Amino acid sequence: MAECSGIDSNPSSHTMDKSITLPPDEIFRNLENAKRFAIDIGGSLTKLAYYSTVQHKVAKVRSFDHTAKEAASDKLYEISVQEEVTARLHFIKFENAYIETCLDFIKDHLVNTETKVIKATGGGAHKFKELIERKLGLKVDKEDEMTCLIKGCNFVLKNIPHEAFVYAKHADSEFRFQTTNPDIFPYLLVNIGSGVSIVKVEAEDKFERIGGSSIGGGTFWGLGALLTKTKRFDELLQLASKGQHTNVDMLVKDIYGGSYGCLGLTGDLIASSFGKSATADKEFSKEDMAKSLLHMISNDIGQLACLYAKLHNLSRVYFGGFFIRGHPVTMHTITYSINFFTKGEVQALFLRHEGYLGAIGAFLKGAEEDNPNQYSWGENYAGSSGLMSVSPDMNPMQRARSGTFDMLEMDRLERQLVNLPLLQDPSSYIPDTVDLTEDALAREYWLYCFEEALDGVVKRAVASQPDMLEAALRAEKFRQKYRHKLQTLRHQPFAYGSLTVRSLLDTREHCLNEFNFPDPYSKIKQRENDVALKYYQKAVKSLEELSWEERQFALVRGVLAGNVFDWGAKAVSDVLESDPEFGFEEAKRQLEDCVVFLSERPWLVDSYNQWLERMKGPPHKCALFFVDNSGVDIILGVMPFVRELLSRGTEVVLASNSGPALNDVTNGELQILTERIAAMDPVIQAGLRDDRLMLVQSGSSSPCLDLSRLDKVLAMVVRERQTDLVIIEGMGRAIHTNYYAMLSCESLKMAVIKNSWLADRLGGKLFSVVFKYEVPAGKPSQDCETSTPS
Repeated sequence: MAECSGIDSNPSSHTMDKSITLPPDEIFRNLENAKRFAIDIGGSLTKLAYYSTVQHKVAKVRSFDHTAKEAASDKLYEISVQEEVTARLHFIKFENAYIETCLDFIKDHLVNTETKVIKATGGGAHKFKELIERKLGLKVDKEDEMTCLIKGCNFVLKNIPHEAFVYAKHADSEFRFQTTNPDIFPYLLVNIGSGVSIVKVEAEDKFERIGGSSIGGGTFWGLGALLTKTKRFDELLQLASKGQHTNVDMLVKDIYGGSYGCLGLTGDLIASSFGKSATADKEFSKEDMAKSLLHMISNDIGQLACLYAKLHNLSRVYFGGFFIRGHPVTMHTITYSINFFTKGEVQALFLRHEGYLGAIGAFLKGAEEDNPNQYSWGENYAGSSGLMSVSPDMNPMQRARSGTFDMLEMDRLERQLVNLPLLQDPSSYIPDTVDLTEDALAREYWLYCFEEALDGVVKRAVASQPDMLEAALRAEKFRQKYRHKLQTLRHQPFAYGSLTVRSLLDTREHCLNEFNFPDPYSKIKQRENDVALKYYQKAVKSLEELSWEERQFALVRGVLAGNVFDWGAKAVSDVLESDPEFGFEEAKRQLEDCVVFLSERPWLVDSYNQWLERMKGPPHKCALFFVDNSGVDIILGVMPFVRELLSRGTEVVLASNSGPALNDVTNGELQILTERIAAMDPVIQAGLRDDRLMLVQSGSSSPCLDLSRLDKVLAMVVRERQTDLVIIEGMGRAIHTNYYAMLSCESLKMAVIKNSWLADRLGGKLFSVVFKYEVPAGKPSQDCETSTPS
């Protein structure tokens, strides 16, 4: 991160820090491909936004033409690493003192941009207009500040899960992140800058300023400077964090000797801000005066916000502006005020990226012809700083660094992501089973787990690119970056929202992609698929020889046994790694010894009897099956199960990852595998031919599954086919996520627990089975219908 080193001797720019050194790989990344710029300049901070294209490597699979000469080997498909260009949004926040150096850096690294205009907003846009135009050679086009703010707020609420949070100072977890609601409107935005603006937002481009106040952040800063002689805003907040307001404020008990029961006033309630300073003949500390002032202004803003929320019947109230800036004392006082005046009916909500709202909005105004709102975007954890720790004593160096430069990066996703239409209540859906921000014991275990696995991931990444000499160097950079992320999350578990096993896995995938390791398990998956295919016909034949009831159990056991072959689980990968040439037979024997008990019931979670009874009834109309691993899992476990459903007259939609993650099968790989299986199996062949078996991308590139962010095409297929059964397979998709997901139709969640710590916590042992068949309350199992969103 940038540091100051020297003194600027130019008297004409004494307010600018031109001495900092900017590491290009950390801050202004991908400037050479920057297309559009926007800037939001406030009283003390500048937020810069730009759009760039990023070139990175992707692993592509291509089926061999087995009738042609190129099929000299017996491999099913070939893998090639290709360059792909994707879009990325960059947002950088820094102090105004650094603006000249930053503009110089941008100018020096900007090449061949077609941009002629930079969109600008914020109170400082006019002040720095001439400097920006002179340095960058771009025309400054000023945009309305409030319009930009609303556009930015809408954008982050729609595209960043866990963007909004409630702050609870004395709770086990300071932050309680809100689930992403598909319908973000209407809401109240209370923007606390120099003054306060209260805006009612009803739709994307429909908002109204319904009130405000001249008593805001500028008031706190101005009066605070007079009272304490402290000129810096952050220093004033630091003083307030150390103060005791009761030394300055007059409380109810100071007047009445205790509480005022008949009016419902507790004794420790502030009766008069600064009330004691009028009568007490003594000097008051700067800390106490700053704390009293902060309480006075926060309470005033909180009451005003409550009154407008009640007047307009709004329950969602977001607070933003430079007065907030993630400071714990400010968030606590506003939260306390809101809770007091509404008796808990309205929550004070804050935003992880509220400092970027104006810059994001200004960028969107300049990019309207590119229709950025027609895409879905995702936060790139590898390139984002994350939310700072709110504890002044926790990791002070991080606080100092983030006070200088802070980054947010977002990648444009290839497809629009929407809710699964079968979610019973999308607004209350939480993908993750355990929130590690609230469970310190689980958090420490999983952070240790991911740190311990890091060497293996690095080894696998290098092995996946044997012909690239620089792979080892890139892998070492990945190791350093991901280890730093884990260290940050140990001290700041809320940095990217709720900390979960899913977010740890996703952060690792983002870091691997950052250093051009798109699919470290590609060759392993290829070998596993090639070998497992040789057993397919034998497996199907053995199933056909069983009685109907024996076959149903064998099919379920086959899915569970296949799911054991998971390179993401250390207990399994240690066995699979035992032979560098992939000793499939030996690994299979060792793992089969571990899962003999798959036949021994009852399982840890066991709804098999109910499932068997359901299978004796009429067939489902359509089953949506979220699949997991390559090789044994998909070929010898899932496909025979799918075959049975097809034979019963049930249509099947197989949803697989859009992009690689661990050894999970991707849609591209599954297309090739299914074609090969169809050539051996007339049931699968007929399913494909008659369009009763469909392969659809899930929109995910994660080992876990978020049912609120799925490919729009998949959601459309689910509705059109009147899907009445959802099957979710695997530990990542059915245990770490979606274990408690409530659906409006029948669901089947199947997994083998391949982590001894997790198994012990759930009351089982390693390789315990979860077989969870659920029917929505009030619906007969054979009469579930697809819910259609309004």
